[in-house]
Formats: sequence, C-alpha cells, structure tokens
Amino acid sequence: MNVFLEQLGCRLNYGENHLLARQLRMAGHRLVDSVADAHVAVVNTCAVTTEAGRKSRQLIRLQHKHNPTARIVATGCYATLEPETVQALPGVWKVTPNEDKDLLAGLLEEWSSELPDAHVLAMVQPDGVPFAANEQGRTRAFIKVQDGCNNKCTFCVVTLARGNGRSVDPGNVVHQIRDLCAAGYREAVLTGVHLGSYGRDFTGPQSFDLAALVRMILAETDIPRLRLSSLEPWDIGDGFFPLWQEWPQRLCPHLHLPLQAGSDPVLRRMARRCTVASFRNLVAQARQAIPDLVLTTDVIAGFPGESEQAFQEGLDFIREMRFAHAHVFPYSARPGTAAATYPEQVSKPEKKERVRRVQALVEETGQQVRARFLGSVRPVLWEGEGQALDDGSGCLWHGYTDNYLRVETVVPVSECLTNRITPVHLDVVTGQVMSGTVCGPDS
Repeated sequence: MNVFLEQLGCRLNYGENHLLARQLRMAGHRLVDSVADAHVAVVNTCAVTTEAGRKSRQLIRLQHKHNPTARIVATGCYATLEPETVQALPGVWKVTPNEDKDLLAGLLEEWSSELPDAHVLAMVQPDGVPFAANEQGRTRAFIKVQDGCNNKCTFCVVTLARGNGRSVDPGNVVHQIRDLCAAGYREAVLTGVHLGSYGRDFTGPQSFDLAALVRMILAETDIPRLRLSSLEPWDIGDGFFPLWQEWPQRLCPHLHLPLQAGSDPVLRRMARRCTVASFRNLVAQARQAIPDLVLTTDVIAGFPGESEQAFQEGLDFIREMRFAHAHVFPYSARPGTAAATYPEQVSKPEKKERVRRVQALVEETGQQVRARFLGSVRPVLWEGEGQALDDGSGCLWHGYTDNYLRVETVVPVSECLTNRITPVHLDVVTGQVMSGTVCGPDS
C-alpha cells in the first residue's frame, strides 16, 4: 500500500506528520516523494483562516487530479470542523478528526489486505518541498509535545478543532528525541497548540512544566540543538529564562512570542491575556537574560473594531519590539468564534492594506536585526544539498543560525555541508538572507 502525506498550516501539523511517518515506517512502510505513486494520500488540513480552509479543499482536489485512483484520507483542523464538506470532495475515502489522528497508522492498516503489499509513503512539507523519503538526511525534527488549548481567544477556532490542552508524557518525548538523534537529526523543535501550558493537565503530587521538560531533554539526550516553537507571553514564568544560562550551547536563543495586536483595546477584544506593557516587560527580561536573542511573532491585521489609531499604535509597538520576522494574517471571521459576531468588521481591502503595512514594517525591523549580527560568528546548521554554481566554482548551501537567521555560503564542490553545524562569519545581508564564510570546525 503506497501512502502519501501532505499538510498545510502550523508546525504542529508538521510534527504530527513526522510522528505518523515514523509509526508507518515501523509497520514496514517506506516513503516516496510523489502522490502519483500513492495508493493512499493523507492530507493534514488547516482551518486557522478561511483561506486556509480553501487551500485545504484545493489541495485535496489537486491530489485527486494527480492520482484519481488514490484513496484520500483527510485529517487536521479543517477536516474536523467541516467533515461533511470534506467527505464530499473527490477521492476522499475517510475523514479522521483530530481526536483520532494519533490512531491513523492503525486505521490505515485495514486497507493493507486490499491494496498491494509494497507499503510506500510520500510526504510534502507545508512549503511544498518534498519531505525526504530517506529520513537519515534530515536536520530538524518537529516534536508534538502538547495538543489542544484552554484559552478562549475570540478569533481562534483551535479550541473547537483541537479540544482542551493535553500533554505528552515526558518520557515519551525523551524517547522520541533519542530515536531522532540516532537517525541523524541535529535539531529538535518542541511544538504544541499551547506549548507553554505543557504539564498543566498532569495529575500527581509533583508539578511538571515546560521548563522541567526542557531540562529533562537536555540532560537525558544528546540532541545538539533544542528549539521552542510558539509560546504565549503569559506562560513564561520567573524560572524560565535561566534555562538559556544553563544550556547556552544547545538551547537555541530564539523565541516566537505571538503578539497578535499592539493595542490594549484590541488585545482586550481578542481576550488575550497580556497587555502592551506586560509584553514589553517580558521582552526586556528575555533580552537581558539571553545573549543575541532573536524574536519573531504573529500579528492579526484588521480585527473587528481596530481603528486606524489602534492600528497605528500597533505599528509603533512592532517597531519598538524589533521583530526579525512575523507571520501576518488578515483577520478571518471563523464560525463559532465570538469575534465573528462583533460589530465594526473591517473591510477586506482595508485588511489587505494593513497586512501590507505590517509586512513592510517587519521587513524593516528584520533588516535592522540582521544588520546587528554582521561581522559576528554564529553556528549554522546546514540543510539539504548544495547547489552547484553555473561557473563550477563551488556549491551554494543554505542553513539557519542558532538564533534563526537564514544564512547562505559557497564552498568548494568537494566539500559537503549536509547536516553539519559549523561556525560562520556573517559578512553580508541581502534581503532576508545573510551570506557568510565557514570559519572553523564543526561544533
């Protein structure tokens, strides 16, 4: 049985596909890179915006077009929220809601006797790049350690699609990361719908939180790099930032703190549990505690009732925070959320224009962040394969620093950087990419 995996949306979807792929491999399957070779196509959908829902439907139709005989299994948030719509799409044989997603490997086995014996899987990342058929060459793995959310942000459908917060057993997480180290991975990224709430659902006399999980991973595994994905600003307590002082070489100095809006009235309407002042104070603490920290964020433009004055306040705050990058979304009314019923909905053209203005500002602040690191030396984890230059003088490689700056370098054709971490002197900034020179042995 040939199975193809594809996804849209968040890093959590990415982490879930990583886990599903490992489970299917253990059952004797292998990965290929094209849906054309698949007997089963698993599509992990997204519903964060109406556009994400549209893209999910489009993706399913596209898989059916490329391979009309494939049995399509739809899962993820959009499939959970609108199962009847998804089931009616061409080629869809099964809709698996989020609560059953972890059972997918077993659910697919029922077709094994009906389809050819050669169990082959294929995978594509959110950006459309094939998910490597051979996992040995991978560099960065996304590990789902938490799912669901107990927050009630008025714009968000995640609670409807994912349910309440649930944490993965820490021993299970450590075991996964040890296996990934053995498979050659150099970096693990901890993901979750509400990552900062990790451990709050555990029962027992002793508390266990995200900080404890990070300490356990770094103490009990050899993973060279550990990175945290999105953290809500109100989840970070007093004992959190010392983690970077305990593990300065392995815990990546990069934080993704979703702001969503830089105006207190808008934050209140969103039911966000922070203020501009508390966010500012948190960032100041983080930058003081973590040398060379790089910050990224999420921003929603055009939330209902967001006046031009409130939007301008948000722009001023984004400039003050000096974010290196931001995921910027136009507000999307999602059925079942409180904000969908709010008055003073912002027009689509105005939302589009506000997205453009935020993106332009973040490009400016991102350039300032990258310029700050010119002339410094950072460790870079190189990904993929080098691209030979037209003149044959060398190969172009891409990777990321520990603080999540994208870097490129040129080395002789004879030198392979795949999955290596090397010190790099950062020489030039061109747009969102820094060019550097490898200047020492692997770390």
